[in-house]
Amino acid sequence: MAKKTNSHSWNPTTSNRHNTTDSADSSQPTRDPATGTYNTAVMAETAVLVAVPDKRQPDATTQEYLDELAFLAETAGAQVTKRFVQRLEKPDTRTFVGEGKLAEIKAYVNHTKASMVIFDDELSPSQLRNLEAELKVKIVDRSLLIIDIFARRAKSATARTQVELAQYQYLLPRLTGLWTHLDKQRGGGVSQRGPGETEIETDRRVVRDRIDFLKEKLETFDKQSNTQRKSRTGVVRVALVGYTNVGKSTIMNMLSRSDVFAENKLFATVDSTVRKVVLENMPFLLSDTVGFIRKLPTRLIESFKSTLDEIREADLLVHVVDISHPSFEEQIAVVNDTLKDINAADKPMLLVFNKIDQYSTDTANASEQQFEGMNADEDAPERPSLEQLKATYMAKMHDPVIFISAQERTNIDELRDLLARHVAKLHYQRYPNQQPIVEEE
Repeated sequence: MAKKTNSHSWNPTTSNRHNTTDSADSSQPTRDPATGTYNTAVMAETAVLVAVPDKRQPDATTQEYLDELAFLAETAGAQVTKRFVQRLEKPDTRTFVGEGKLAEIKAYVNHTKASMVIFDDELSPSQLRNLEAELKVKIVDRSLLIIDIFARRAKSATARTQVELAQYQYLLPRLTGLWTHLDKQRGGGVSQRGPGETEIETDRRVVRDRIDFLKEKLETFDKQSNTQRKSRTGVVRVALVGYTNVGKSTIMNMLSRSDVFAENKLFATVDSTVRKVVLENMPFLLSDTVGFIRKLPTRLIESFKSTLDEIREADLLVHVVDISHPSFEEQIAVVNDTLKDINAADKPMLLVFNKIDQYSTDTANASEQQFEGMNADEDAPERPSLEQLKATYMAKMHDPVIFISAQERTNIDELRDLLARHVAKLHYQRYPNQQPIVEEE
């Protein structure tokens, strides 16, 4: 029968379907023959990254995607030792990569005793089974990796329940082949006529029951959250949104003088945090929400309904962008698409370009781990200057735009003034009989 899991213990480093000696040795305590004592320090797991980009995708884009996957792996506690890339029209239906590339990956894994292989796409249940049978190490796809990070970061009861639901929804279609003890259970009453449920059918029923229970639990949390939000209807609500690791929590701490957890890792914030902020004598509620990411698993978006309601019900969105990132425009598009998916794209928005202190016009790829066969584009044009970007975005964007550095506190007073003016404007629209406290310039 399937073991019940929770959001803290179920992760790709412990959910391997094969108890292989190679992958287990790296995490077992070793005995010193001289002293007879055991070294209980657990070595970091090593990971191999695999990507199958479209043949038309530029090498620089593939590199950026692999950098992000490596950052995800690092956030989950794994050390990346190698990157493999194979360009195909479409992934192989059986093993995702071709036979030759699979043999190459297998040879490297066997030689280095790597703990796991991480794919930059979601694998089908059959691909997952075939890869595990061939490589005999943990196989982790992008969805499972993100879910694991969410599980590590979730603190509140609501977030833990949301993550556990996503875990079980991921697990359900992948139960086939999860265990080797799939003998038929005896059934049919006293006479035991004919076979009863198979072990896998029992496991599926247990998982479905758990999913139903978690959904009911989340409905209760949603009702409680709705009650809390209704009590805030008299105050303007502002939500920080953006790609993961763009500095939302740092801005939250700076504006609200609070201590929201902030770290230079992906998904440092999973739980929604709400603080009361007063700017220019104008109070409002500021919420820090979970960051978005490319290929964010749909099941996570569905599970985090109550957290995303903070965005849906906000009066103003503050879209924070890491302008130092080479693909910041793609990240803007990812966030906008996700806002459309949750029906929150039509709200008033401030666009805040953060990390201007880290911006560089140099296009040289700073990654230490490049993939084999990468063609460096020596003729790539330099990025525009920060002043050119300011002129461009301030001219073409309908919504207000501001450039700051939350870390260096650059242009923070201008951000406060801009935010105060828009909060006052929204307050006046809601209560037209009251004079706005802050006049529009």
